[in-house]
Amino acid sequence: MTRELLISSYLLFIRFWFVIFSIKPLKNKTVLIASFGDNIDHVRKSCLTHTEHDLIILTTNSSRISFEESPREKVLRFETIHIVEFIKSIYHVATSKVIFVDNYFGFLAAATFKPEVKVVQLWHAAGAIKRFGLEDPTIKKRSRRANKRFKQVYQRFTHVVVGSEKMTTIFKQAFDLKEKQILRTGIPRTDFFFNDKDMRASKKSVINKYSSIKNKKVILYAPTFRDSEIADFQLQIDVSALKKAFGSSHKLLLRLHPVVRSKKNYNNDDFIIDVSDYPNINELLLVTDYLISDYSSIPFEFSLLNRPMLFFSYDLDSYLRERGVWEDYHTLVPGPVFSSTEKIISIIEANKFNHEKLAYFKEDWNTYSKGTSSSDLVNYIYN
Repeated sequence: MTRELLISSYLLFIRFWFVIFSIKPLKNKTVLIASFGDNIDHVRKSCLTHTEHDLIILTTNSSRISFEESPREKVLRFETIHIVEFIKSIYHVATSKVIFVDNYFGFLAAATFKPEVKVVQLWHAAGAIKRFGLEDPTIKKRSRRANKRFKQVYQRFTHVVVGSEKMTTIFKQAFDLKEKQILRTGIPRTDFFFNDKDMRASKKSVINKYSSIKNKKVILYAPTFRDSEIADFQLQIDVSALKKAFGSSHKLLLRLHPVVRSKKNYNNDDFIIDVSDYPNINELLLVTDYLISDYSSIPFEFSLLNRPMLFFSYDLDSYLRERGVWEDYHTLVPGPVFSSTEKIISIIEANKFNHEKLAYFKEDWNTYSKGTSSSDLVNYIYN
């Protein structure tokens, strides 16, 4: 009850200011609202090159990417704790012709845009394993009012960017979209994997920061979050066993999901490096020889590097019941599925992976991501 009251008050506050600011005419400017930030950053750079719009970048506390102001760019903190910047942010959203978002933003339920405004959902993943949106099983536990808000947010999207027909199908179900809302220009941040110069520079930067990985094989463990572990995350993989097997030849990088708050400091161990705070996951993928994931979206972009993946799904049965996946898990993922650290060790030692399945996975989920996604998107939206 208290939560509903707080949300209603928050939306009422936004609606009040939105109505006031909507009296003003639209301006030739673009608002970019960053949650994760990666896709926003790529679109931002393309907008500076291909448009004359001024850019207003609204940041949230979950964004790992930092943005700096320039003659054409203004950065505001889109959080109620910074009330003046928050109200200024609402003003820019209400008076801009183009708005890019990279996540679900509840405030959209209180925003009524003029017909000519374009609201573009970039999302923050190239693919999806776990169900979300209207297909999230937890939706049954939400109130009728909450479900109405979700639908109102989805109805604000004039365009949703996809990288494949697989994601087209998923978004249509998750957001109740029509075909005309789908924009097949590819995922902006995947452009990075087609730029050899940027990749070389980024790889060098990562190695300089984590110098101990030089001349070592790198295993990146990037688990997604579990609802029950958000406040008290426990690492399920046996780091000691991995260290015993690979300590002399490998390094283990740990990448925790942003919503997970782990109290343990893993950097005291000379085998494991906690890279959870590193701003750009794609740069970390460049130094990764083996990716260990579970239900995360990271494998969809890692597949562009044609490197092996393993799936540590120790709680698969319960996860399928509680969250659900879009298709048969074992058929979907392009690597071996296991529930023990011992199995990880044996698989890496054998170094035998189904490269044909990896290649199929890559093409199936990155059909439209071919290195020009950012410019193709911007040219479409503005021209």
